[in-house]
Amino acid sequence: MATYKIAVLPGDGIGPDVTKEAVRVLELIREVDPGFDVHFTEFNWNSEYYLEHGTMMPEDGLEQLKAFDAILFGAIGDARVADEISIWQLIMPIRKNFRQYVNMRPIKRLVGIESPLKNDAPVDFVVFRENAEGEYSNVGGRLYTEQPQEMAIQNTVITRAGVERITRYAYEYARATGRKKVTSATKSNAIIHSMKLWDEAVAAVAGEYGGIEHESYFIDALAAYFVERPESFEVVVASNLFGDILTDLGAAIVGGLGVTPSGNINPERDFPSMFEAIHGSAPDIAGKGIANPIAQIWSAALMVDHLGRPELAKAIVSAIEQVLGEGKVRTPDLGGDATTEQLGGAIAQAVKEQLTVKGGR
Repeated sequence: MATYKIAVLPGDGIGPDVTKEAVRVLELIREVDPGFDVHFTEFNWNSEYYLEHGTMMPEDGLEQLKAFDAILFGAIGDARVADEISIWQLIMPIRKNFRQYVNMRPIKRLVGIESPLKNDAPVDFVVFRENAEGEYSNVGGRLYTEQPQEMAIQNTVITRAGVERITRYAYEYARATGRKKVTSATKSNAIIHSMKLWDEAVAAVAGEYGGIEHESYFIDALAAYFVERPESFEVVVASNLFGDILTDLGAAIVGGLGVTPSGNINPERDFPSMFEAIHGSAPDIAGKGIANPIAQIWSAALMVDHLGRPELAKAIVSAIEQVLGEGKVRTPDLGGDATTEQLGGAIAQAVKEQLTVKGGR
Protein backbone atom coordinates (compact mmCIF):
# COMPACT_ATOMS: atom_id res chain seq x y z
CA MET A 1 0.00 0.00 0.00
CA ALA A 2 1.39 3.37 -1.04
CA THR A 3 1.27 6.25 1.42
CA TYR A 4 1.06 9.78 0.03
CA LYS A 5 1.93 12.87 2.04
CA ILE A 6 0.26 16.02 0.71
CA ALA A 7 1.06 19.57 1.79
CA VAL A 8 -2.06 21.74 1.60
CA LEU A 9 -1.70 25.52 1.23
CA PRO A 10 -5.25 26.96 1.06
CA GLY A 11 -4.03 30.55 0.59
CA ASP A 12 -6.30 33.59 0.31
CA GLY A 13 -9.84 34.45 -0.72
CA ILE A 14 -11.75 31.50 -2.14
CA GLY A 15 -8.67 29.30 -1.89
CA PRO A 16 -9.62 27.70 1.44
CA ASP A 17 -13.19 26.97 0.27
CA VAL A 18 -12.28 25.24 -2.98
CA THR A 19 -9.31 23.43 -1.47
CA LYS A 20 -11.53 22.02 1.27
CA GLU A 21 -13.71 20.39 -1.40
CA ALA A 22 -10.72 18.92 -3.23
CA VAL A 23 -9.46 17.42 0.01
CA ARG A 24 -12.94 16.04 0.71
CA VAL A 25 -12.91 14.18 -2.61
CA LEU A 26 -9.51 12.67 -1.87
CA GLU A 27 -10.56 11.65 1.63
CA LEU A 28 -13.62 9.85 0.26
CA ILE A 29 -11.40 8.01 -2.21
CA ARG A 30 -9.25 6.90 0.73
CA GLU A 31 -12.36 5.45 2.38
CA VAL A 32 -13.23 3.42 -0.70
CA ASP A 33 -9.73 2.43 -1.82
CA PRO A 34 -7.49 1.17 1.02
CA GLY A 35 -4.53 1.31 -1.38
CA PHE A 36 -4.82 5.09 -1.55
CA ASP A 37 -3.40 6.05 1.84
CA VAL A 38 -3.30 9.83 1.62
CA HIS A 39 -2.43 12.17 4.49
CA PHE A 40 -2.73 15.96 4.55
CA THR A 41 -0.75 18.61 6.40
CA GLU A 42 -2.10 22.15 6.17
CA PHE A 43 0.10 25.24 6.07
CA ASN A 44 -1.63 28.58 6.55
CA TRP A 45 0.97 30.60 4.67
CA ASN A 46 -1.02 33.39 3.10
CA SER A 47 -1.49 37.15 3.19
CA GLU A 48 -2.73 37.03 6.78
CA TYR A 49 0.48 35.25 7.69
CA TYR A 50 2.45 37.98 5.93
CA LEU A 51 0.64 40.76 7.79
CA GLU A 52 1.49 39.07 11.07
CA HIS A 53 5.05 37.93 10.36
CA GLY A 54 6.32 40.17 7.56
CA THR A 55 6.96 37.22 5.24
CA MET A 56 4.76 34.88 3.22
CA MET A 57 6.30 31.74 4.70
CA PRO A 58 8.87 30.84 7.35
CA GLU A 59 12.56 30.91 6.57
CA ASP A 60 12.59 27.11 6.43
CA GLY A 61 9.32 26.91 4.49
CA LEU A 62 10.80 25.26 1.42
CA GLU A 63 12.64 22.77 3.59
CA GLN A 64 9.34 21.84 5.25
CA LEU A 65 7.57 21.38 1.92
CA LYS A 66 10.39 19.32 0.44
CA ALA A 67 9.40 16.33 2.57
CA PHE A 68 6.00 15.94 0.87
CA ASP A 69 5.01 13.92 -2.18
CA ALA A 70 2.96 16.79 -3.65
CA ILE A 71 1.53 20.20 -2.84
CA LEU A 72 -2.12 21.20 -3.23
CA PHE A 73 -2.29 24.99 -3.48
CA GLY A 74 -5.44 27.14 -3.27
CA ALA A 75 -5.09 30.75 -4.42
CA ILE A 76 -3.13 33.81 -3.43
CA GLY A 77 -3.98 37.50 -3.54
CA ASP A 78 -5.15 40.10 -1.04
CA ALA A 79 -5.58 43.84 -1.56
CA ARG A 80 -3.63 44.51 1.63
CA VAL A 81 -0.50 42.84 0.29
CA ALA A 82 1.20 43.82 -2.98
CA ASP A 83 1.11 41.11 -5.64
CA GLU A 84 4.86 41.19 -6.06
CA ILE A 85 5.15 40.22 -2.40
CA SER A 86 2.53 37.48 -2.27
CA ILE A 87 3.64 35.95 -5.56
CA TRP A 88 7.41 36.38 -5.31
CA GLN A 89 7.62 35.29 -1.68
CA LEU A 90 5.44 32.19 -2.01
CA ILE A 91 4.45 30.85 -5.42
CA MET A 92 7.61 31.75 -7.33
CA PRO A 93 10.07 30.35 -4.75
CA ILE A 94 8.19 27.06 -4.75
CA ARG A 95 8.08 26.82 -8.54
CA LYS A 96 11.68 27.81 -9.08
CA ASN A 97 13.41 26.08 -6.16
CA PHE A 98 11.49 22.86 -6.70
CA ARG A 99 12.31 22.98 -10.42
CA GLN A 100 8.66 22.88 -11.45
CA TYR A 101 9.51 23.96 -14.97
CA VAL A 102 6.44 22.38 -16.55
CA ASN A 103 3.09 24.11 -16.09
CA MET A 104 0.44 21.77 -17.46
CA ARG A 105 -2.96 23.31 -18.16
CA PRO A 106 -5.68 21.15 -19.75
CA ILE A 107 -8.24 23.06 -21.79
CA LYS A 108 -11.26 20.80 -22.17
CA ARG A 109 -14.90 21.49 -22.80
CA LEU A 110 -16.66 19.38 -20.20
CA VAL A 111 -20.03 17.73 -20.66
CA GLY A 112 -22.81 20.11 -19.71
CA ILE A 113 -20.75 23.30 -19.95
CA GLU A 114 -21.79 25.91 -22.48
CA SER A 115 -19.15 27.80 -24.41
CA PRO A 116 -19.52 31.47 -25.38
CA LEU A 117 -18.48 30.41 -28.87
CA LYS A 118 -21.02 29.52 -31.54
CA ASN A 119 -18.87 26.58 -32.53
CA ASP A 120 -19.96 23.60 -30.45
CA ALA A 121 -17.15 21.29 -31.60
CA PRO A 122 -15.38 19.33 -28.84
CA VAL A 123 -12.38 21.14 -27.36
CA ASP A 124 -9.69 19.05 -25.69
CA PHE A 125 -6.08 20.20 -25.73
CA VAL A 126 -3.28 20.75 -23.23
CA VAL A 127 -1.03 23.78 -22.95
CA PHE A 128 2.48 23.23 -21.61
CA ARG A 129 3.80 26.52 -20.33
CA GLU A 130 7.48 27.02 -19.55
CA ASN A 131 7.37 27.74 -15.84
CA ALA A 132 10.87 28.58 -14.63
CA GLU A 133 12.26 31.31 -16.86
CA GLY A 134 11.01 33.42 -19.76
CA GLU A 135 9.27 36.73 -19.28
CA TYR A 136 8.59 36.15 -15.57
CA SER A 137 12.12 36.77 -14.41
CA ASN A 138 13.22 39.15 -11.70
CA VAL A 139 16.10 40.39 -13.83
CA GLY A 140 15.80 44.14 -14.29
CA GLY A 141 15.07 47.23 -12.28
CA ARG A 142 13.91 50.83 -12.22
CA LEU A 143 15.87 54.04 -12.65
CA TYR A 144 15.19 57.73 -12.03
CA THR A 145 12.24 57.04 -9.71
CA GLU A 146 9.53 59.72 -9.78
CA GLN A 147 11.42 61.76 -12.36
CA PRO A 148 10.22 62.56 -15.90
CA GLN A 149 12.80 60.18 -17.36
CA GLU A 150 11.84 57.31 -15.04
CA MET A 151 12.31 53.96 -16.71
CA ALA A 152 11.80 50.28 -15.97
CA ILE A 153 13.68 47.38 -17.52
CA GLN A 154 12.43 43.80 -17.28
CA ASN A 155 14.58 41.21 -18.99
CA THR A 156 13.27 38.00 -20.53
CA VAL A 157 15.43 34.95 -19.91
CA ILE A 158 15.24 32.24 -22.58
CA THR A 159 17.76 29.40 -22.52
CA ARG A 160 18.15 26.61 -25.05
CA ALA A 161 18.10 24.03 -22.27
CA GLY A 162 14.93 25.51 -20.80
CA VAL A 163 13.09 25.54 -24.12
CA GLU A 164 14.25 22.06 -25.06
CA ARG A 165 13.10 20.45 -21.83
CA ILE A 166 9.58 21.96 -21.88
CA THR A 167 9.24 21.10 -25.57
CA ARG A 168 10.43 17.55 -25.02
CA TYR A 169 7.94 17.14 -22.19
CA ALA A 170 5.15 18.32 -24.48
CA TYR A 171 6.16 15.90 -27.22
CA GLU A 172 6.51 13.00 -24.81
CA TYR A 173 3.03 13.75 -23.53
CA ALA A 174 1.70 13.85 -27.08
CA ARG A 175 3.32 10.51 -27.84
CA ALA A 176 2.06 8.88 -24.63
CA THR A 177 -1.52 10.06 -25.14
CA GLY A 178 -1.76 9.43 -28.87
CA ARG A 179 -1.94 13.09 -29.87
CA LYS A 180 -0.62 13.86 -33.32
CA LYS A 181 0.24 17.56 -33.30
CA VAL A 182 2.20 20.03 -31.18
CA THR A 183 1.77 23.77 -31.71
CA SER A 184 4.38 26.30 -30.62
CA ALA A 185 3.58 29.91 -29.65
CA THR A 186 6.15 32.45 -30.79
CA LYS A 187 6.66 36.09 -31.75
CA SER A 188 10.03 35.85 -33.41
CA ASN A 189 9.11 38.34 -36.12
CA ALA A 190 9.26 41.13 -33.54
CA ILE A 191 11.13 39.67 -30.55
CA ILE A 192 14.14 38.81 -32.64
CA HIS A 193 16.58 37.45 -30.06
CA SER A 194 14.81 35.44 -27.36
CA MET A 195 12.00 34.18 -29.58
CA LYS A 196 14.40 33.25 -32.37
CA LEU A 197 16.19 31.02 -29.88
CA TRP A 198 12.81 29.65 -28.79
CA ASP A 199 11.92 28.73 -32.39
CA GLU A 200 15.28 27.08 -33.04
CA ALA A 201 15.19 25.01 -29.85
CA VAL A 202 11.58 23.92 -30.39
CA ALA A 203 12.30 22.90 -33.98
CA ALA A 204 15.35 20.89 -32.92
CA VAL A 205 13.32 18.85 -30.44
CA ALA A 206 10.37 18.49 -32.83
CA GLY A 207 12.71 16.84 -35.33
CA GLU A 208 13.23 13.97 -32.89
CA TYR A 209 9.57 12.98 -32.97
CA GLY A 210 8.58 11.54 -36.30
CA GLY A 211 4.86 11.03 -36.72
CA ILE A 212 3.93 14.05 -34.61
CA GLU A 213 3.18 17.18 -36.61
CA HIS A 214 4.91 20.40 -35.61
CA GLU A 215 3.42 23.82 -36.27
CA SER A 216 4.29 27.30 -35.05
CA TYR A 217 2.17 30.45 -34.93
CA PHE A 218 2.80 34.01 -33.86
CA ILE A 219 1.07 34.59 -30.54
CA ASP A 220 -1.41 37.16 -31.86
CA ALA A 221 -2.56 34.84 -34.65
CA LEU A 222 -2.64 31.87 -32.29
CA ALA A 223 -4.92 33.73 -29.89
CA ALA A 224 -7.32 34.32 -32.77
CA TYR A 225 -7.19 30.65 -33.76
CA PHE A 226 -8.01 29.63 -30.19
CA VAL A 227 -11.33 31.42 -30.69
CA GLU A 228 -11.93 30.52 -34.34
CA ARG A 229 -11.01 26.83 -34.28
CA PRO A 230 -10.07 25.60 -30.79
CA GLU A 231 -10.94 22.03 -31.76
CA SER A 232 -7.91 21.93 -34.08
CA PHE A 233 -5.35 21.96 -31.25
CA GLU A 234 -4.00 18.97 -29.37
CA VAL A 235 -0.86 20.06 -27.52
CA VAL A 236 0.46 23.63 -27.28
CA VAL A 237 3.89 24.64 -25.95
CA ALA A 238 4.50 28.25 -24.94
CA SER A 239 6.75 30.55 -22.96
CA ASN A 240 5.83 31.68 -19.47
CA LEU A 241 3.92 34.83 -20.45
CA PHE A 242 2.40 33.50 -23.66
CA GLY A 243 1.26 30.32 -21.92
CA ASP A 244 -0.30 32.28 -19.09
CA ILE A 245 -2.33 34.45 -21.46
CA LEU A 246 -3.32 31.63 -23.79
CA THR A 247 -4.62 29.46 -20.98
CA ASP A 248 -6.84 32.18 -19.56
CA LEU A 249 -8.23 32.61 -23.06
CA GLY A 250 -8.59 28.85 -23.35
CA ALA A 251 -10.43 28.75 -20.04
CA ALA A 252 -12.86 31.38 -21.28
CA ILE A 253 -13.84 29.34 -24.33
CA VAL A 254 -14.57 26.19 -22.30
CA GLY A 255 -16.56 27.72 -19.47
CA GLY A 256 -14.29 29.92 -17.40
CA LEU A 257 -11.48 29.86 -14.86
CA GLY A 258 -13.66 27.91 -12.45
CA VAL A 259 -13.33 24.76 -14.55
CA THR A 260 -9.66 24.91 -15.54
CA PRO A 261 -6.95 23.10 -13.55
CA SER A 262 -3.17 23.16 -13.62
CA GLY A 263 -0.11 21.35 -12.40
CA ASN A 264 3.36 22.73 -11.75
CA ILE A 265 5.41 19.65 -12.51
CA ASN A 266 8.89 18.61 -11.48
CA PRO A 267 9.46 15.85 -14.06
CA GLU A 268 12.55 14.47 -12.33
CA ARG A 269 10.53 14.01 -9.12
CA ASP A 270 13.42 15.11 -6.92
CA PHE A 271 11.11 17.75 -5.46
CA PRO A 272 7.32 17.78 -4.97
CA SER A 273 5.10 19.07 -7.75
CA MET A 274 2.35 21.59 -6.99
CA PHE A 275 -1.25 21.54 -8.21
CA GLU A 276 -3.64 24.48 -8.28
CA ALA A 277 -6.61 25.93 -10.13
CA ILE A 278 -5.57 28.67 -12.54
CA HIS A 279 -8.05 31.13 -11.05
CA GLY A 280 -7.07 33.70 -8.47
CA SER A 281 -8.36 34.40 -4.97
CA ALA A 282 -11.53 36.13 -6.29
CA PRO A 283 -11.88 38.59 -3.39
CA ASP A 284 -15.27 39.76 -4.70
CA ILE A 285 -16.85 36.42 -3.78
CA ALA A 286 -14.53 35.36 -0.96
CA GLY A 287 -16.43 34.20 2.09
CA LYS A 288 -19.75 33.88 0.27
CA GLY A 289 -19.53 30.13 -0.25
CA ILE A 290 -20.38 30.29 -3.94
CA ALA A 291 -16.98 29.69 -5.59
CA ASN A 292 -16.82 26.92 -8.16
CA PRO A 293 -14.58 24.11 -6.80
CA ILE A 294 -14.30 22.16 -10.07
CA ALA A 295 -10.93 23.59 -11.14
CA GLN A 296 -9.42 22.75 -7.76
CA ILE A 297 -10.93 19.26 -7.68
CA TRP A 298 -9.67 18.63 -11.19
CA SER A 299 -6.24 19.92 -10.13
CA ALA A 300 -6.34 17.31 -7.37
CA ALA A 301 -7.06 14.74 -10.09
CA LEU A 302 -3.91 15.85 -11.93
CA MET A 303 -2.04 15.40 -8.66
CA VAL A 304 -3.42 11.89 -8.19
CA ASP A 305 -2.37 11.01 -11.73
CA HIS A 306 1.11 12.37 -11.06
CA LEU A 307 1.30 10.20 -7.94
CA GLY A 308 0.76 7.13 -10.08
CA ARG A 309 -2.97 6.46 -9.77
CA PRO A 310 -4.36 7.42 -13.20
CA GLU A 311 -7.48 5.30 -12.73
CA LEU A 312 -8.47 7.38 -9.69
CA ALA A 313 -7.77 10.60 -11.59
CA LYS A 314 -10.04 9.43 -14.40
CA ALA A 315 -12.77 8.63 -11.88
CA ILE A 316 -12.60 12.18 -10.50
CA VAL A 317 -12.91 13.80 -13.93
CA SER A 318 -15.67 11.38 -14.86
CA ALA A 319 -17.55 12.31 -11.68
CA ILE A 320 -17.20 16.02 -12.48
CA GLU A 321 -18.69 15.43 -15.92
CA GLN A 322 -21.45 13.25 -14.46
CA VAL A 323 -22.56 15.98 -12.05
CA LEU A 324 -22.35 18.66 -14.74
CA GLY A 325 -24.24 16.48 -17.19
CA GLU A 326 -27.06 15.96 -14.71
CA GLY A 327 -27.32 19.74 -14.41
CA LYS A 328 -28.86 19.70 -10.94
CA VAL A 329 -26.01 21.11 -8.86
CA ARG A 330 -24.22 24.16 -10.25
CA THR A 331 -22.60 27.20 -8.73
CA PRO A 332 -23.70 30.69 -9.89
CA ASP A 333 -20.90 30.99 -12.46
CA LEU A 334 -22.40 27.95 -14.19
CA GLY A 335 -25.94 29.29 -14.07
CA GLY A 336 -27.07 27.61 -10.86
CA ASP A 337 -27.56 28.52 -7.22
CA ALA A 338 -25.57 25.79 -5.46
CA THR A 339 -22.90 26.54 -2.89
CA THR A 340 -19.27 25.54 -3.10
CA GLU A 341 -19.93 22.82 -0.54
CA GLN A 342 -22.97 21.47 -2.36
CA LEU A 343 -21.18 21.13 -5.70
CA GLY A 344 -18.09 19.68 -4.06
CA GLY A 345 -20.24 17.23 -2.13
CA ALA A 346 -22.08 16.10 -5.25
CA ILE A 347 -18.79 15.43 -7.04
CA ALA A 348 -17.34 13.62 -4.04
CA GLN A 349 -20.39 11.39 -3.82
CA ALA A 350 -20.23 10.65 -7.55
CA VAL A 351 -16.58 9.65 -7.23
CA LYS A 352 -17.37 7.39 -4.30
CA GLU A 353 -20.23 5.71 -6.15
CA GLN A 354 -18.09 5.09 -9.23
CA LEU A 355 -15.26 3.56 -7.26
CA THR A 356 -17.62 1.50 -5.10
CA VAL A 357 -19.20 -0.04 -8.20
CA LYS A 358 -15.81 -0.73 -9.79
CA GLY A 359 -14.43 -2.16 -6.58
CA GLY A 360 -17.43 -4.38 -6.03
CA ARG A 361 -18.26 -2.90 -2.66
